[in-house]
Amino acid sequence: MSHNEAILLLGSNLGSTEKNIKMALELLEKSNCVIKRKSKVLLTEPVEFKSEHIFCNIAVLISTNLSPVCLLKEVKKIEKEMGRMQDSGDGRGYMDRIIDIDIVTFNGILFISAYLQIPHVKHLHGRDFSKELIADLRSEIN
Repeated sequence: MSHNEAILLLGSNLGSTEKNIKMALELLEKSNCVIKRKSKVLLTEPVEFKSEHIFCNIAVLISTNLSPVCLLKEVKKIEKEMGRMQDSGDGRGYMDRIIDIDIVTFNGILFISAYLQIPHVKHLHGRDFSKELIADLRSEIN
């Protein structure tokens, strides 16, 4: 069985945000993912939309035998199971969410499909909070 490594970014700004993150991590572990490392938790203002709710964010390094597309399906299943009804990719833009799980990198490959782009360019290069979490995660690796 081959093991792929991916960096995921999780965020929540509704309900008990830290508990939401913890639950999502537990569900990932039940979905053929092993969490190898976690970054610090970072609280941030919403990005690219207005809200009164602060985000709780974390980056994780996982090992999985899932392909990028199968990992995306598992991530979307977890988001739905936790109560997320709408996806920002459905044309409605960003909004408050109980959980958001993004695949930032996957084995260092470039992967582009109609529903998934890896690496997640906004998280790697455009969002300061993401860059901080990924740098923290990578400092734990080295």
